[in-house]
Amino acid sequence: MLFDTHAHLDSPKFDKDRADVLRRARENGVTAVVNIGFNRETIPTTIALAEEHDWIYAAVGWHPTDAVDMKEEDLDWIESLCSHPKVVAIGEIGLDYYWDTSPKPVQHDVFRRQIRLARRLGKPIIIHNRDAHRDVVDILREERAAEVGGIMHCFSGSWEIAKECLDMNFYISFGGPVTFKNARQPKEVLARVPMDRLLIETDCPYLTPEPYRGKRNESAYVRYVAEAAAEIRGVSVETLCEITFRNAQQCFGIN
Repeated sequence: MLFDTHAHLDSPKFDKDRADVLRRARENGVTAVVNIGFNRETIPTTIALAEEHDWIYAAVGWHPTDAVDMKEEDLDWIESLCSHPKVVAIGEIGLDYYWDTSPKPVQHDVFRRQIRLARRLGKPIIIHNRDAHRDVVDILREERAAEVGGIMHCFSGSWEIAKECLDMNFYISFGGPVTFKNARQPKEVLARVPMDRLLIETDCPYLTPEPYRGKRNESAYVRYVAEAAAEIRGVSVETLCEITFRNAQQCFGIN
């Protein structure tokens, strides 16, 4: 049983063969996916996908690269969608200092407001963090995000940053990069994360694992992440899948 905790299966990159992509996921043992709606365009398509398939769940939030576009009514919209039975988290939210599309103060404000919303609603949060480790951790602490916890999505930080996130009730999730030969830091962190806080994901159609690196990613390929993680941890693939599946259920409140 595989749980892909972060996917974008509503992406236009899947428009021509989405049914085949979903079929391959099932054939490769994927029995649950959380699909991410992160702006005005992707939130409706994420909800629609989750409504269409009983094994696909949804997260809704506002991505930091789109922070400059978020209006008050968008936050109200996200709040209203959190009562939907298939919406299991608020995300992906956070900070992105790589793409220069939203000023840092605007990103910080949008991030903080969504953490506060999550705390009020009791929803876990899914964190996007690109080149902003210190500020992400500091804001999570200042906004008392530990009250709801959540997921550090496709974690790329150091073990020291990971420890701070673990102390704040977060799971650490790994994707395709742990299959790359030269990805030393993610592998080192994965080796040290407590097994009851470990998650796996694809972030498809992005971050494709070996042996398909450079091609479009899809949920079926989460098995390669599981295999790499199992090897790093010195456990069987079956054990790794069972533990990460149970962790995802616990994080999202899915029975």
